[in-house]
Amino acid sequence: MSSSRKDANGMVVKTVYASSVATLDSNVFTGGGTNVTRQLQEVLDRALVDGGIHLVMDGAALVSGLVVHSNTTIECLTKDCGFFLDDQSNCSIVINADRDKKVIKSRSISLLGGTYNHNAQNQLHHAPTDQRDLVFGTPGEPDFFDGRLVMALEFYGVEYLTIKDITIRNQRSWAAIICNWRHVVVENVHIDLIDHMSGQNQDGLHFWGPGRFLTVKNLSGRTGDDILALAPDELDRESDITDVEVDGVFMDNVDQGIRLLSRAKGRLDRVAIRNVSGTYKCFGFYINPWFSEDYGSFGNIVIENVDLRQSEPNYHYTNPFLFRIGGNIECLTLKNIRHHFPSDDRPIAEIGIPFVDKKKNIEKGQGQHIHTVIIDGLTILEEGGATANAEYIKVAGPVENLVLKNVMAVRKNDAPCGKIVSIDEEAGSVENLLIDGVYSKGYECFADTRGKASNVDILNTICDGKPLK
Repeated sequence: MSSSRKDANGMVVKTVYASSVATLDSNVFTGGGTNVTRQLQEVLDRALVDGGIHLVMDGAALVSGLVVHSNTTIECLTKDCGFFLDDQSNCSIVINADRDKKVIKSRSISLLGGTYNHNAQNQLHHAPTDQRDLVFGTPGEPDFFDGRLVMALEFYGVEYLTIKDITIRNQRSWAAIICNWRHVVVENVHIDLIDHMSGQNQDGLHFWGPGRFLTVKNLSGRTGDDILALAPDELDRESDITDVEVDGVFMDNVDQGIRLLSRAKGRLDRVAIRNVSGTYKCFGFYINPWFSEDYGSFGNIVIENVDLRQSEPNYHYTNPFLFRIGGNIECLTLKNIRHHFPSDDRPIAEIGIPFVDKKKNIEKGQGQHIHTVIIDGLTILEEGGATANAEYIKVAGPVENLVLKNVMAVRKNDAPCGKIVSIDEEAGSVENLLIDGVYSKGYECFADTRGKASNVDILNTICDGKPLK
């Protein structure tokens, strides 16, 4: 069955129901059935002739990867409709045709509704580069993999991309990569990782620059690495990402949470992330260059209304944390952060750690420039012995301005111990430290500066231990 309609620009867009051209006898959860890649690809290729195509999935299709063109909409009628990637396809479920890292060639692509099952257990983790893949390389160093990651959704060089109301299930590596983009909307996306594989890069949504104007709303689910990564220059060391709004991230025991990565010259700026909750194993937010050759460029970043609870860590190359912060940072604002009944003594914020290698941090950490970090609204509620040695805000490198406002920390243990703020004796320092509006109970001291804070101003503070040591 097919019909035609005009889009907002007066272009005729043909609507085709998948069941009219293909046998939809698969299942988005269990797979099987008839591989109908050829039949569906013929429909999608009509966009080149007709100027646009609207493919309506009124069932489940077994496919070996589909290529979409500009002015394409794929709409699934229910969550039981969609796609299951055939065994050993070793590719994405959907990728755009006119792929480019620097020039935008694809426009107006929408994925609406349904389930996209990547069939993780029956795909390679990474596959040799072929003509379809072009030469986009892999994240990290050139020899990171011998080939490229097998990801569920891929878009390179696209504007007006909409991904809405979909479930991405059992991604082999990343759930999606979006590189070189403008005007992207991602809304109500759930990542359903049933086949979790330890240490297999089963990330969620990953964005590479250049990119501008991104909206992410109501992202949920479980991942085997970052659920969301904004990494402007991870691929090329020079691209920017700016003007990003993220509202609503719900983590279901993810290995890692949200990563903000500026590797070299690429800038991440004008970013607001709000309403983040759920559970995580190792890292809540990782904000740093990661790679050790440079310190990146972070502009104005706001993270607001966070309530994440930790579970048992499964990565052990570094300690777990809620926030780790390092690199060249203009202004980072953390507002309304809750750390309630923690099960271990992981820090809330480690500030001044640009690289994961501790030796390199000591040797090169002084080269970064963290101008301003503001923590406005922090509540800590804890009880039991697991947090006895906690140091919640740890300054491990040089910070020009550190502002702590509206902090309440209550420990219900019998013996006061631990501290809220500590500055590392070897590498940490704060030029200007402002503390305003603090209530703490059950701690040895609020801030242990050990002479590493040049200018300190403390206002409106009530502590049963020492305010400053």
